[in-house]
Amino acid sequence: MGESVETIEDIETGGEAIRQILVVDDSRVQRKIVSASLRRWGFSVTEADSAANALELCRTDPPDLVLSDWMMPGMTGLEFCREFRGLPREDYGYFILLTSKSEKEEIARGLDAGADDFLTKPVNAAELRARIKAGDRILRMERELIDKNRLIASTLGELQKLYDSLDSDLIEARKLQQSLVSDRYRDLGVAEASLLLRSSGHVGGDLVGMFPVGESRIGIYGIDVSGHGISSALMTARLAGYLSASAPDHNVALFRTAGGACGMRPPADTIAALNRLILDEMDTEHYFTMVLADVDLARGEVILSQAGHPHPAVQRRNGKIFMVGCGGLPVGLLPDAEYDQVKFHMAPGERLLIHSDGIVECADAQGRLLGDEGLETIMRDMRHTHGPAFLEALIWKLTEHAGAEGFKDDVSAVLLEFKPPLAGL
Repeated sequence: MGESVETIEDIETGGEAIRQILVVDDSRVQRKIVSASLRRWGFSVTEADSAANALELCRTDPPDLVLSDWMMPGMTGLEFCREFRGLPREDYGYFILLTSKSEKEEIARGLDAGADDFLTKPVNAAELRARIKAGDRILRMERELIDKNRLIASTLGELQKLYDSLDSDLIEARKLQQSLVSDRYRDLGVAEASLLLRSSGHVGGDLVGMFPVGESRIGIYGIDVSGHGISSALMTARLAGYLSASAPDHNVALFRTAGGACGMRPPADTIAALNRLILDEMDTEHYFTMVLADVDLARGEVILSQAGHPHPAVQRRNGKIFMVGCGGLPVGLLPDAEYDQVKFHMAPGERLLIHSDGIVECADAQGRLLGDEGLETIMRDMRHTHGPAFLEALIWKLTEHAGAEGFKDDVSAVLLEFKPPLAGL
């Protein structure tokens, strides 16, 4: 080997991928020749006179690079290479076989055993430096990749913690939002009311509810806030406070009569008041659609106002269905929006379904919406199914229609059913 002097910094600047080299050769002279040059270049060198001894050294102190003779008594360099590759270690060890073999089949055997490179004996100093440079570049890239992967893994771990925390918070938020509809079924004497609220995600922008107005009168409503997720859910919570069943004095739909009893404002006036509240008092980009109905249970009279929400469906006792409402603008878009209302009568055995667009806009695999006609078909098919059972069956029907696509939107509904007259009356 030549006597040209070159330091480790000359081998490769900007990193220390190869610092420790293990030289394995049963010839003491060959080991000393190679090791002397490596030490002059600044490497830390360990020597082994057999593959078995080298293997023990690799187990206790893995080197960055191994220079091993191929032909040695006992365990050959090829066998040592295979064992070396099987050792557990965090990073990669570069392996160069020293050999006089040049046949392609022998080279292929070495590569198959895990060798990275080859040097022919006797070793040329310039070629050795070039091979170490190549190995240094490979190890540096490999270790940079390991560092980046560790950083990515650490970042992903932190993100997972944040996700788990957020997921836990959203689960609690879902419970709180579902608690806004605490009464899913109520027997009202002459009628029954059933409520459905199902979010497409953890939380959603739909809200349904009812509140009493005296002994034989109730208000029922369905709301769909624009968008999805947390901000929409916060909006529904705010609106639930404006239409509170437990605190009539804070319900914008109600007022106190001179005698101290509760009265209900016309639904159109209540929606107009909510429109002013949203635009004047809330700094939000959200708007919402709504149906609000004033129901006189004793007389079967319904006064209903619609603000951009899907048309409610009335099903007569004979199964026929018609849609009610005047359409109207969503709430929170225009300051001077006006809202109309309709008045109709419901007889014993008839029912009213107020529903969100998550039902009629439920799409199948081909993108076809259920639509009003599809909802009417479901209602006719299930005309003898009532109360919560009807709403549960409705969800099953929607699931069949959507198939693997699932629900893309929140689903909510209020079902008001007047009880049929008793037999013989």
